[in-house]
Amino acid sequence: MRILMSFLLAFFLIQHTWAQSADEQAIRKILSDQTIAWNNGNIEEFMKGYWNNDSLMFIGKSGVTYGYQNTLMNYKKNYGNADAMGTLSFDLVKVQRLSPEYYFIVGKWHLKRKIGDVGGHYNLIFRKINDTWVIVADHSS
Repeated sequence: MRILMSFLLAFFLIQHTWAQSADEQAIRKILSDQTIAWNNGNIEEFMKGYWNNDSLMFIGKSGVTYGYQNTLMNYKKNYGNADAMGTLSFDLVKVQRLSPEYYFIVGKWHLKRKIGDVGGHYNLIFRKINDTWVIVADHSS
């Protein structure tokens, strides 16, 4: 009986670790897909990583913006052409599972541009909604 209990415990721990790993891999893929979309000049595709909802929160240099559509419009206004968009790269600093439904991400962003490079840090809150990970809050500076 003791061997069976040890086996079951090990099995569930492995399954739990694998599930966390699969979730983290999904989040990393979203960030990778966003980078590719940005570098292809496709802001709409880049936005697919965000929660398409009026409660999406984006905090940037201009303050707090709520809503998917408002965030999209701000991206288009501030990065309206290839020179402004440049080439995006992300450097993940921390990927932390907060619960089965939430992840907290800290990273650095950098835009290499002809008009002058820019960069900073960001933190993201990812939430699993309808079995899909999406960014529900973004604080980029």
